[in-house]
Amino acid sequence: MIAQKVTRRVGQMITLAAALFLTACGDGDSNNTYSNSEDGVVLNRGNGYEPNTLDPHQANGTWENNILGDLLIGLYTEDADAKPVFGAAVSHDISDDGLTHTFKIREDMVWSDGASVTAHDFVYAWRRILDPATAAPYASLIYPFKNARAINEGEIPSAELGARALDDKTLELQVEQPTPFIRTLLTHYTSFPVPKHKVEVLGDAWVKPGTYVSNGAYVLDEWRPNSQIKLVKNENFYDAANVAIDTVYYKPIGDVSAAFRAFRAGEIDTNSCSQCYPIQQVNLIDEIMPGVKRNEVVLSTTYLTFNTNKEPYNDARVRKALGLAIDREILTKQVLRAGEIPAYALSPPGIDNYTGSPPEMSEADLTQEERIVKAKKLLAEAGFDDSNPLTINVKYRLAGDRKQIMVAMQDMWKRIGVTAKLEGKEPKVAYADYRARNFDVADAGWVADYNDPDNFLFLGKSDTGPINYADYSNPEFDRLMTAANDKQDLKERAALMAEAEAIMLEDMPLVPIYFSVNRNLVGVHVQNWKDNVIGIQRTRWLAIDESKRKKY
Repeated sequence: MIAQKVTRRVGQMITLAAALFLTACGDGDSNNTYSNSEDGVVLNRGNGYEPNTLDPHQANGTWENNILGDLLIGLYTEDADAKPVFGAAVSHDISDDGLTHTFKIREDMVWSDGASVTAHDFVYAWRRILDPATAAPYASLIYPFKNARAINEGEIPSAELGARALDDKTLELQVEQPTPFIRTLLTHYTSFPVPKHKVEVLGDAWVKPGTYVSNGAYVLDEWRPNSQIKLVKNENFYDAANVAIDTVYYKPIGDVSAAFRAFRAGEIDTNSCSQCYPIQQVNLIDEIMPGVKRNEVVLSTTYLTFNTNKEPYNDARVRKALGLAIDREILTKQVLRAGEIPAYALSPPGIDNYTGSPPEMSEADLTQEERIVKAKKLLAEAGFDDSNPLTINVKYRLAGDRKQIMVAMQDMWKRIGVTAKLEGKEPKVAYADYRARNFDVADAGWVADYNDPDNFLFLGKSDTGPINYADYSNPEFDRLMTAANDKQDLKERAALMAEAEAIMLEDMPLVPIYFSVNRNLVGVHVQNWKDNVIGIQRTRWLAIDESKRKKY
């Protein structure tokens, strides 16, 4: 540990010296592409899309998570390898039955305005996110907390939440069931504290530049909509001495080709997302930009979902037929070509706390031709054939290569006599429509919030709320998931989850298509970037070596 800190401190001094040298030579520019005397050491991060909010209780996108994780820090946080380590907490005790967790909070953990971060801030934040009036889209993620669901559904007051401050720096959290993934769950922004002393006075306005108070490595300095968000180092952060980047600019560049041009021109140093460069440019990148392409295998599933409130999508035969018609091998090997894996399960391979491999859909071992035959049979049983063909409306996220993917799927559905009408929407607009159930068939993706199959399977639980886009409800699936999370033995828990997943795959409210790869672009001058399965690289761990900076 000491060696790591010393190394990072020396790296910081060298990087800062290089930055000052380049500034003296006039290499800084007005677009903040390089370090300058005002901003110090600068990192420009391509970030996909304009965030809707920087309130952790209203966020729901990875592009918001990237920024929030630089601003705020929970009881646990991610280390450089994205493994859970203590953040605001310094100790964590668990009762023998696994139901009571007691945390000690850092004495030196303060908000950016100098006020102490207390256990009361956490209790206040959790009550706020669960308050039905907050209408938090992601509130269900913390339903493991005792009474969380009942509070969120308006059945009992927020004071009944199983969380209390024993004193200013001691926090007690009770959970409904043993929760083996609690450490990774507590790295997620839904569990972050908010500054009670500010939110009570300012309300929702606390998130604006100038009033935003954070407890993480950075402070919000500027937000220019559809241009950039500027964060500056939080000098009150407990580990500020080891933060090498002084200023980070998040730039919302949703068009993959525009982002690629910006990277080549040196306007952004990194671009991190599932499709951050045009697949057509793979050979060019390998030829003239060696070392910048970072194809990162992540815990992420791309899938289709259906609005089961509408006919004929309330018929499992129709859903399964549409799922079987998709040729996953062609999509991954001929369309995407970046290492994506055909998906016949919802839970990605290699996920923690799943003994063996996740169960696959029963047709996984069939040839594609055999799947086509079965799909046609299922449609005929549901009343759709040549005399009564099925037409579907598919809403999809208009980003990266998604249009090419959807056009390919459109052709695949023609093989079973189905006509698909496609409608592309900017991702944050598409997801808003999904939450409002304003769709028939939807293209979606899920990136793990925590490394556990529960984080994928909960998408089908009837109490999950807005992000159970299908409004899927199966009592036996729910029973098995509840029983699984009652188990402290991980093998018994995994076996019950496998049963639940098999039921969902048979009902197919969600159609797994492929397990994703982040196609990151990372400048060779960006140091300490670590590929990992959850695709998170917090700025506090990164550094810049100006001597290696290049334009392409």
